[in-house]
Parts: sequence; C-alpha cells; structure tokens
Amino acid sequence: MSGHAGARSGVDTVSERSGVSKSSLYRTFASKDDLIAAFAQEQNQRYWAWWDQTLAAHEGQPRRQIDALFNGIALQIAQPNFRGCPFMNLASELADPSHPAVAVACGNKEQVRTRLRELSRDLGARDPERLGDQLTLLMDGAYGRTLTLGANGLAGELHEMVKLVVAAQLAR
Repeated sequence: MSGHAGARSGVDTVSERSGVSKSSLYRTFASKDDLIAAFAQEQNQRYWAWWDQTLAAHEGQPRRQIDALFNGIALQIAQPNFRGCPFMNLASELADPSHPAVAVACGNKEQVRTRLRELSRDLGARDPERLGDQLTLLMDGAYGRTLTLGANGLAGELHEMVKLVVAAQLAR
C-alpha cells in the first residue's frame, strides 16, 4: 500500500483530534481558511495571556520582566513536543500574504517588537527601539534555531546574549 493510500484531509485530522464532528466544523467555519484564522487568533490570545502573566509577576521591574520572558521562551523550546513558533510557522506555511491567519501572525510579531521596545524604554536603554529589535531577533532566532539544531545548550546561550545586548544598551 502506498504512503498516500488512505491519506486523510486536514479536516478529518482536526475533527478526530478535537472530538468535533466534521459537520459541526463546517457549520462553525465557512472555510478551512476561517478555521486556520480562528486557530491563529486563539494562539495569539493564549500567547498574550502568557506574556501578561509573566510580566505581572515582576511588575515595575523591567530587567526582571525581560529575564522572565526569555526564561519562559527557554522553557517552551526545551519541551520535547515543541514545533516552533506558531506565528512564524503560519507566516511561512501559508503562501498568501493576505490570508487572515498571516495577518494574525504578522500582527503578533509586530506587537512583540512593540512590547519589547516598551520594556526597553522602561529599562532606560539608550536606544530602546534598537534594543527591542535586538531582543525580538534573539527571541525569533531561538525559535528557529530550535527547529533546525535543537534546543540543547540554547537556554544558556540565549540568556548570555540577552545579558550582553541589555548591558550594551545600559552602559553609559
């Protein structure tokens, strides 16, 4: 039997894993694109809930907030079932840049950059936009590196790089 025999559609897999019938999925979502966009939006809401909770634990302490964010990233990418940043995955998997899920993915990344710039401003960085951009690059780089080379040793390197770029922006 060939590897494609009996292959199932994405909707079959979603139905099976979610425990929701295909007919219910089709009644709820007008198209597969709508389902993908809903998934992206749900992931986005979960991401910002995690972010806000992480920062709230260190209210008024931007340096500790940055450390907590990157500690959280290191924990996420070390999970054996980690499959990359869902927003980066969506943006790279969907060929149509006008797809609503790509809009959510790109919006998430823009918001990450904005929030890291704000944290950098709160930290007193000389150039908060630059530090925010550098931290964004480190975060996305960690996500990507994990998919290609694995997470082994990444947490330590990530923490060291964050420490270096923050120290460079705080040096007078």
